[in-house]
Amino acid sequence: MSKTKLIINRNGSIKIEGDFEIMDFEGKVYGLEGRTALGLCRCGLSSNKPFCDGSHRNNFEHEAEAFDLPPMKTK
Repeated sequence: MSKTKLIINRNGSIKIEGDFEIMDFEGKVYGLEGRTALGLCRCGLSSNKPFCDGSHRNNFEHEAEAFDLPPMKTK
């Protein structure tokens, strides 16, 4: 099985690619109809949340650049 990739798009969605399933807070699985790639909303403007419908165009700005998180704290 290949890795699932999450791509943080500039001024847009989070693209997810690979073998994945998406569940709501109760564990119910969304019917993705065989899709192996789709966009998840991160602007809050989509009328089809959690999926992106393109509503962010000209209304959402975020220059996503990768960075390293600090080490995890041990308990």
